[in-house]
Amino acid sequence: MYKLLFSTLIATAFFWSVRHAPEPLAPGDAVADVLLRLGDDPVAHYPDTTIEGVSVEAGRGIMLTGFATGPGGSKNGKQSKHYVCTACHNIEKEDPDLSVSDPQARLEYARENGLPFLQGTALYGAVNRTSFYNGDYEQKYGSLVEPAREDLREAIQLCATECSQGRALEPWEMESVLAYLWTIGLKMDDLILSDEEKTQINQALKGKGDAAAAIQLIKSRYLSGSPATFAAPPEDRKAGYDVDTTDVENGRLVYELSCLHCHENERYSFFRLDDSKLTFQHLAKHFSRYTEYSVYQVGRYGTSPVPGSKPYMPNYTLEKLSHQQMEDLRAYIEHRAGYER
Repeated sequence: MYKLLFSTLIATAFFWSVRHAPEPLAPGDAVADVLLRLGDDPVAHYPDTTIEGVSVEAGRGIMLTGFATGPGGSKNGKQSKHYVCTACHNIEKEDPDLSVSDPQARLEYARENGLPFLQGTALYGAVNRTSFYNGDYEQKYGSLVEPAREDLREAIQLCATECSQGRALEPWEMESVLAYLWTIGLKMDDLILSDEEKTQINQALKGKGDAAAAIQLIKSRYLSGSPATFAAPPEDRKAGYDVDTTDVENGRLVYELSCLHCHENERYSFFRLDDSKLTFQHLAKHFSRYTEYSVYQVGRYGTSPVPGSKPYMPNYTLEKLSHQQMEDLRAYIEHRAGYER
């Protein structure tokens, strides 16, 4: 009898421990969830779902189309008449290694995965970041970046009103956008981790390892904010940037995955680009000029909204388009124009 009771207690303890044991690390686990399980502090931008009208579907609609169905079943007015979020931002992972900002690696990854090559940082993983509008963006937006630097809600509002030249989001819209962004947060299999490092994290999850070290390890595998370095056109626009050589094929990728994303069929711009020789000749002859048709000029400085026309072109930081890629783009345009240097 005592043996049976003892065996029953042992079995009960075993099944309880299995049922309540810490779950092992899985590839599809959300990075934010794993960090919380390790004891990390929660971020401040979880959505407030108690507000009427908040939903993932509404957030997705606002970001992809500008529209959503809100409280009472009514449709909101379009957030911006000129842009949607995906005009400048991907909603998929766009970097092979999330711990570095490498524009050439990003361009090749975009080609391999059928993505556009854009000025804005991917919204995929935005909820995992803690810093926004970094680096030189203060030169463009001044004091407006101050509240946005450490607050995702403020960063979204700045993008809504300044970048997209639209209206501010209402509370239910803002929280819906956040709800959608949490569905495209980083997953553990997005990070580059060795088997030994995964074991280290698993041990910490089980309470048998250093949780603080595991948290630090995970956070070292993705950037907490996107660097942004503004650059000027080359001092001598006829000569261009000082690079050793150019790659026409690489320039073709930039043209097709970046320039045409906005300008083909006037998708987001009144200035139309296509694959005709006349288009390439027009662009080629303006490289050395100080005009709105100079790729150097608009690529590095962007354009500003003008009276009666709010659409504009954002500039490319060095982290989004390197000097080498700019010269590759020029080489491709001149090649297609028949203006070989």
